[in-house]
Amino acid sequence: MSTDNLLDKINEEAWLFEKITLDEMDSVKLMDRMDVKYLIPLNLLPEVLQEARPFYKLLEINNERLCSYETLYYDTEDYKLYHSHQSGRLNRYKVRFRNYVGSNLSFFEIKHKNNKGRTLKTRIKQPSTFEEVLNKEKADFLEKTTPLLANELKGNLMVNYKRMTLVNKTSKERLTMDLDLTFIKDQNEVIYNQLVVAEVKQEKLGASPIIDIFKKHNLRAGSISKYCLGVMSTDREMKHNRFKTKFLHLKKIINQYDSFAGAGI
Repeated sequence: MSTDNLLDKINEEAWLFEKITLDEMDSVKLMDRMDVKYLIPLNLLPEVLQEARPFYKLLEINNERLCSYETLYYDTEDYKLYHSHQSGRLNRYKVRFRNYVGSNLSFFEIKHKNNKGRTLKTRIKQPSTFEEVLNKEKADFLEKTTPLLANELKGNLMVNYKRMTLVNKTSKERLTMDLDLTFIKDQNEVIYNQLVVAEVKQEKLGASPIIDIFKKHNLRAGSISKYCLGVMSTDREMKHNRFKTKFLHLKKIINQYDSFAGAGI
């Protein structure tokens, strides 16, 4: 089955879910949360969605269930934020501007992973304009919220993808599934259309139908971020010792997909 046919099948599965709206999702924003990531082969996603359907609702925005996201990440010239993640530091930050295409909303966002392993997200609404250098409002927000200096940051990586957002019917849990990942840095563009980055978000990590489904399919949790994956994919000279095992796992997933596609399944 080709990637296009798989995406059609995934879209069909998405429309079988009970829907939830943005307004209804207000109670599960989870701006202060625990989270865990998984890498899923694209060819496995239809089955995962089918098994998840009894337990989750799926976000629908303007008659879309696979919603487009455009994100510009910021870092220092020497990639201080990337290296903080690469070295496994806690109390680290990600800084980004994100355009939620389907809802016509854009935010300047800061994610802070604290020393207790919790993810804290803060953001301010902004016009839908991508800027390499932070404007005054973004700079002021950054420096009030973090120890970072705005004049040391610039936009260095675009990450575009389509996202499905699932919300647990009975508990405070969200699940995002990002597919058709495209990374753009300078003149380099890398596309990962054979895999899905899933992230489970809870107030406290605990029982979860989707984690049980992932375990059933022998999918294991990881911690690689889209930003770090994009940096090391578009710049192979970038140090990524801590991510080598995860990068090999990613290649294994892609190879599994290639075998699946080549067999015409």
